[in-house]
Amino acid sequence: MTAEIGAASNSSEQPLSLYELDFYAWTQNQAAMLLHGDWQSLDVAYLVEELESLGKQQRQEMINRLGVLLGHLLKWQFQPEARSKSWFATLREQRRRISRLLQQNPSLQSYLYEAITEAFPDAIDLVVQETPLRYKDLPSDCPYLLEQILDARFFPGQPSEIDDWN
Repeated sequence: MTAEIGAASNSSEQPLSLYELDFYAWTQNQAAMLLHGDWQSLDVAYLVEELESLGKQQRQEMINRLGVLLGHLLKWQFQPEARSKSWFATLREQRRRISRLLQQNPSLQSYLYEAITEAFPDAIDLVVQETPLRYKDLPSDCPYLLEQILDARFFPGQPSEIDDWN
């Protein structure tokens, strides 16, 4: 039951679908049809689009989290004199969120190396924006192993302050 609304129309004068007019109502409508096994009425094209989009959102979430985590690892390593409790907390938070994301989406594990490669330029930009460091002061490739990035005990350099913040 793909609802179309004749009164509202787009530039080609075709009726707009419920998907285009009220996304929330469309999702509820589609869920009800799935629940009742009304397969022939499903809006398959938009369902496929939305399911693909959900998967892409999870991948993007991983890239975003890794970008922040890598940026703070770089700040920690390359600005030891500016280390702060805030940086420490950010490192812990991002690792925890990445871990949770991987627990909820185990198949993202196979995407981690690619995600690190995609996230690293964002991490470099974060460091340049938030510190006096320049692009030429930072590595062009990620200097950390995947295991180090995800290890809650890994802090590049001498993390003597950590005991005070735990």
